[in-house]
Amino acid sequence: MTGKKHYGNPVAVSDLATGILDPVMRKRAGLSVELVQSWSEIVGERLALSTRPEKLVWPRRRHEDDPFEPATLVIACEGAAALRLQHETGEVIGRVNAFLGFAAVGRLKIVQKPVAQPPTRRPPIARPLTGSENARIERLIEGVEDEGLRDSLQKLGANILGRRK
Repeated sequence: MTGKKHYGNPVAVSDLATGILDPVMRKRAGLSVELVQSWSEIVGERLALSTRPEKLVWPRRRHEDDPFEPATLVIACEGAAALRLQHETGEVIGRVNAFLGFAAVGRLKIVQKPVAQPPTRRPPIARPLTGSENARIERLIEGVEDEGLRDSLQKLGANILGRRK
């Protein structure tokens, strides 16, 4: 290995950003990037539209022998959704703890303020396929016996080929 530079496999930018941002978020807000990114999966789409996790507040320990006490999860919430979130507090705590893998959160603190929604991306519109492209897809899936799987593979192939120029 003299004189040659060897580079590893390509890495997604999101993985690099997570690696950089995660320690910063843990230090500043006690949160992980995964918790923020998975918020809609944790609380459901309805609550995720009007809420956002802000930070985890851990109780101070006077001595290192003090028993573990769970944190308080501070959640930013818009107006009327605060009542819905308060009603579902127990379920949200359970889901967050299941996501984190241990009983990290013991209570929620709701802070009413505007919640900025991430921009929604529209999927690109696929172009119509040519006759030869449709025939190619049909040849590739003709041996698949399960009708549902065959239909899914046909749609997948059409999406992939339809996005190519």
